[in-house]
Amino acid sequence: MTNLDPPEVIESVRALQQAAADASCLGRFHQGVKHLRRGMSLLDSIHPVADQHRTDWLVTRIKVASTLAGMSSEITGDVAAGLAGLDDVRLLINAVADPVLRAELNGVLNHNYAMRLMTVGRNEESLASFDASLEHKEFLLTRKSDPASEMRGFVVTLYSRGWVHTKLGNVSQARADLNRALELSEKYELRGQAADVRRILGTLSLRTGDVPEALRLYEESERVYRALDLEAPALLSMEQAQALLTAGLADEAGSHLDDLIARMSAEPSIANHLGNAELLRASAALLNDDIEFARQTASSARRLLLRVGCQTCVANATVLGLHADVREAVAKGTPPSALPVRALRTADKMQLPRLGEQAATARMLAVRLDIRRGNLKRAVETLGKVPRPGQLTPIDYRMLRRLCRAELAVAQGDRVKALTEIRSGLTELDAVRDRMGGLDLVSGTALHGQELADLAVKLVLERHDARRLFVWLERTRAQTYRYEPLSAGTDPELAARVAEVRGLGQAIQEAQHDGHPIAGLRAKYNERLREAQRLGWHTGRWGRPRPVAGLAEVVARLGERAMVSFAASGDELVAVVVAGGECRLVRLGSAGAAAESARVLNVDLDALAPDNLPERLAEVVMTSAHKQADKLDVQLIQPLADLIGDRELVIVPTGPLYAVPWGVLPGLRGRPTVVAPSATAWLAAELTKSSRARKIVLVRGPGLAGARGELEKLTTHYRTATTMTGAKATVKSVLRAMDGAKLAHFAAHGAHEPENALFSRLELADGALFGHEMAGLRQPPRQVVFAACELAMNRIRPGDEALGFASALLASGSRTVIAPLSRVGDLASAAAMDDYYRALAVRESPALALADAIAVDPFRRPFVCLGAG
Repeated sequence: MTNLDPPEVIESVRALQQAAADASCLGRFHQGVKHLRRGMSLLDSIHPVADQHRTDWLVTRIKVASTLAGMSSEITGDVAAGLAGLDDVRLLINAVADPVLRAELNGVLNHNYAMRLMTVGRNEESLASFDASLEHKEFLLTRKSDPASEMRGFVVTLYSRGWVHTKLGNVSQARADLNRALELSEKYELRGQAADVRRILGTLSLRTGDVPEALRLYEESERVYRALDLEAPALLSMEQAQALLTAGLADEAGSHLDDLIARMSAEPSIANHLGNAELLRASAALLNDDIEFARQTASSARRLLLRVGCQTCVANATVLGLHADVREAVAKGTPPSALPVRALRTADKMQLPRLGEQAATARMLAVRLDIRRGNLKRAVETLGKVPRPGQLTPIDYRMLRRLCRAELAVAQGDRVKALTEIRSGLTELDAVRDRMGGLDLVSGTALHGQELADLAVKLVLERHDARRLFVWLERTRAQTYRYEPLSAGTDPELAARVAEVRGLGQAIQEAQHDGHPIAGLRAKYNERLREAQRLGWHTGRWGRPRPVAGLAEVVARLGERAMVSFAASGDELVAVVVAGGECRLVRLGSAGAAAESARVLNVDLDALAPDNLPERLAEVVMTSAHKQADKLDVQLIQPLADLIGDRELVIVPTGPLYAVPWGVLPGLRGRPTVVAPSATAWLAAELTKSSRARKIVLVRGPGLAGARGELEKLTTHYRTATTMTGAKATVKSVLRAMDGAKLAHFAAHGAHEPENALFSRLELADGALFGHEMAGLRQPPRQVVFAACELAMNRIRPGDEALGFASALLASGSRTVIAPLSRVGDLASAAAMDDYYRALAVRESPALALADAIAVDPFRRPFVCLGAG
């Protein structure tokens, strides 16, 4: 027995309970349990208690016991024991006489019970407990003189039930709960709860296919957490990563998750969150074909999640590890017989209704394996057990099912059926793409249909059918450029964040110049860059998709020109040549060999760029560049010579061939050549309506030795041009001048950012002008000329989705972009531009004028004409 009076004991226990709650917030569950057990001992020491203190004693014991059951369950992972502990607490609550107090306690208990069930994936069961909790809390609100004091708990339970409905795919019920919770949170100024609700609404949007809206809600939620000086929940970061994976942005998701996992690894108490983060990281690796890393990470995630006891999470990790093994086996050829058996056994072990999607995925993996082993009978039987996708079925499941059906049709000799399945799958993918936001998201989605697209190209190539291959290439590549641009301008918030990035970039340059440390500035720059990138995912919008270009309309528009559309299937490189009304297929050997020659050539051209390169070094580099150009010419152009003759060319590259400055190849020297990401994109640029604008804008950035004379020469060609130099050439003034112009010329330093293509940049008087800002022009110039390094370069995503500074302008509606594919010396660039504009005055065709200008010194003038000529 203690010497303290009951009120003093109860007050001491309440202090211990608060200490336990504080420890729990820090993830120190063992310490919290010690506090709670000490509290229970104190309560036992004064039992029985006098009637006047009995209610306080009982309520305190109920709260301590309830918290202890939950916290012990967190440590042991024994959910059954935690639920049993809560059932014991329910018996104590029944002894409370006051109905209002009993409702308050039952509301909390049922909420905790539901949360325990939800944690281990027993979502259907948790709904009944959430319903009961809300019923008690609704009763409590009607009995309280100040309902605001109870509103926080009510809102938390309401949005928690909304979260369960979201997990179960009950869209209307989830939306109703979440919208009501958000309305109440804002009415009663519960800002933290409002942030929680927006996060869950984001996940509901993600599951219904609206990725930009999901990312917007996640961004709003994170902003509120920061304003409240709260760390954003790990779930929010994981849901952001899931949205990126849905959009096909595997690199961005992987980087995001690497940061999250590094932070979480220091907190071993949150093993369930860490396990799920590793599971997502394995998914990102698998999308990027990093098989071994995906396998290892999935295995690590599974070990963590087994300790937690979440069957759904463990099933996800198991299937992902299996997926990695299957991907590797498929790449190697005939898989071992044990692997499809293992996949089927894995599926058979997943009997629970909530594991239906995981079981179906394992069966589809078994189907792919059996097809390759020739066991078509079992493949047919297994595929028959795979359910059709529902409203909220993820795109990866849909694409895998279509792929299985297509591969099975091929194995059965029915190529028509296979291509029908592929076409249907790509149509489903289009529906996902149509709901995307910025260029990053639109271009990323092709990743999900890559295997379907590759199979289509392979099937058509086997028939050596040039016309059908042309059609399928247009159906599967560069779909970003099918969308009509919207004149929406740049989102104000995105513009403000980009301006911050620009200012920090200048601050870094100044600090470097003055010899000051830049680590802090660099960290802030990277943080703001990430924020701007994330805003760009949901603030940019695009219009209706254009129809895929047909061969007949391309032939009609080409006239006397020829189009060469390159494609690769495995290591085989081919070209579809459209010329003189005919469509021919030419096989060109190894795609890998061409890619290596293109890479080395680009390195050589970079090395040749400096204006005052030592003569001996220049000779050595030039020799190497000539060698690579000759190799590419022999492989890519000479086999086409009889088909293309001396026609002007439209070239549609593939993959690494986007890096080829075509004017340096001997067979194309002096030949007008236009580069476009697809025939559809080229046709759209060709058909762009000419505006009545006659405005010419000439811009000179800082630090260019030959630019002053360059612009002075240009003013002789364009006497009424708006010339912006020195302090006048600011980002804001240049963007304003460019909007609606006929021609915009830039003499400025530039840089391509391969990991963040829309933040490739031009250097102006007050800092960098980014690709994001170019993409936001209401009416981009009809022609843009960049006498600046590298700005024709792109980041090439699966499906030949090209993303970069120049391509952002093409996607936004510019007809023609002239830019270099590698570094260019200031003097060489100035001379090339002088030649270009003199030729343009005579030729009136950008492609013709550029061909004349490049031919003078092609290896030091690696410019290309993009879009239409």
